[in-house]
Amino acid sequence: MNAPERLPLPAPGGLDVQALSRHVDASWSAALLPELIDYIEVPAKSPMFDPDWVAHGHLERVVQRAAAWVESRHVRGLRLEILRLTDAAGQPRTPLLYFEIDATRPEPDGARAPTVLIYGHLDKQPEFNGWRSDLGPWTPKIEDGKLYGRGGADDGYAVYAAIAAVQALQAQGAAHPRIVGLIETCEESGSGDLPAYLDALSSRLGQVSLVICLDSGAGNYDQLWLTTSLRGNVTGALRVDILDEGVHSGDASGVVPSSFRILRHLLDRLEDSASGRLLPPHLHCEIPADRLAQVQATAAILGEAAWRSQPWACGADGGPTLPTTTDPVEALLNRTWRPTLSVTGAEGLPPIGQAGNVLRPHTAFKLSLRLPPLVDAPQAALELKALLEADAPYNARVTFVPDGRAGAEGATGWNAPALSPWLEAAMQAASQDHFGAPLGYIGQGGTIPLMNLLQQGFPAAQMMVCGVLGPKSNAHGPNEFLHLDYARRLTAAVAQVMASHP
Repeated sequence: MNAPERLPLPAPGGLDVQALSRHVDASWSAALLPELIDYIEVPAKSPMFDPDWVAHGHLERVVQRAAAWVESRHVRGLRLEILRLTDAAGQPRTPLLYFEIDATRPEPDGARAPTVLIYGHLDKQPEFNGWRSDLGPWTPKIEDGKLYGRGGADDGYAVYAAIAAVQALQAQGAAHPRIVGLIETCEESGSGDLPAYLDALSSRLGQVSLVICLDSGAGNYDQLWLTTSLRGNVTGALRVDILDEGVHSGDASGVVPSSFRILRHLLDRLEDSASGRLLPPHLHCEIPADRLAQVQATAAILGEAAWRSQPWACGADGGPTLPTTTDPVEALLNRTWRPTLSVTGAEGLPPIGQAGNVLRPHTAFKLSLRLPPLVDAPQAALELKALLEADAPYNARVTFVPDGRAGAEGATGWNAPALSPWLEAAMQAASQDHFGAPLGYIGQGGTIPLMNLLQQGFPAAQMMVCGVLGPKSNAHGPNEFLHLDYARRLTAAVAQVMASHP
């Protein structure tokens, strides 16, 4: 841990917004972009996708590189360390980068300094297929103002942007509160190691009054977007076994029921295949009136982009394939406040070129169930298991095994607390100053498990959840990109909000 430098007194007067933007732009061009290019080259997959992560050393490599870069920026008042805990069995937990930056504003005698907590992560999703022939998950490429490659937008940029924001404030002597950073390496696996680190750091985090999470998305690239809610998620493997070994389909079909047909029958208990609506009432919740009003306002901003932004295939008539709805309000509600089912993987099915006339002994699907923000995910996982395994057709062996580390089966969603007037005003000003447009409010269909942890740990804190995952940025899929201009503007906006902290 490096020793903090003595801080100068804040400069008098207000923040010079144009100087802030210039400093951030210069930092991105000279310091952040080269580092992110190197970061993308490292296959630092999350432990769920790389069980041998310790031996491979990729997570350790990106954490050490990030730590070295942060220290090289000579931020005044900085203390930094890499924490490495073990679990109850003595196995290593994923490393966590932690830093503290002293406040540059004096506090009244005896007052406990308010703290801004900045969150990001460095672990990545796996490669996936379908990348353009001239792109790849570990092959960074800049094209049309976008940095392509796995993890740059989701969200390896976060720690670098956070430090650049602080530097931009300190460069003009602007006051900022005490800042702490939590940069984990287990988020894409459900943040299973984060609670242990929060416990270990509880006495050091201080009085957290604002959480800035840089792991979310944007409705477009034209304004600052605040995430108002996140869906929960339950994932797991549903498997149907009907035979001990494969048999000739001509001999057995009509006598032996297809494991695929049984599995399809089980999914009919969960989903209306004609509409996609999930059937169990406990998977739904009432949509709060304020969120519905925000969705309507956002639909007016985005219009048909609420559904047209997806990479639709060419359809049967030569035109694009069709969405479930062309109503922007309904499209936004479907992806933020209503449950959905996706099949994201399969086992027991040979490739088409290798598929003979064989009745297969089993079929397994990987299910991903997105839940409304107010539905309890662990309870939903239990009820889902009971629904799928009960009264198995043909007495087949049916198992549903939810994913989860350390016994956590499912991640509950999150609904943001009410905004304080100062934060809403600060974000509105930052959006106007750096984007020339008002602040946008949007729910996200994804899941950030740590938000509930942070909300529970700091119930009085305000939450600024934002990010760079805008239209077609395609986190988790092929051709993921970081929109560089948006990332620069977001960095400046974050700096301005921190300077506005009362």
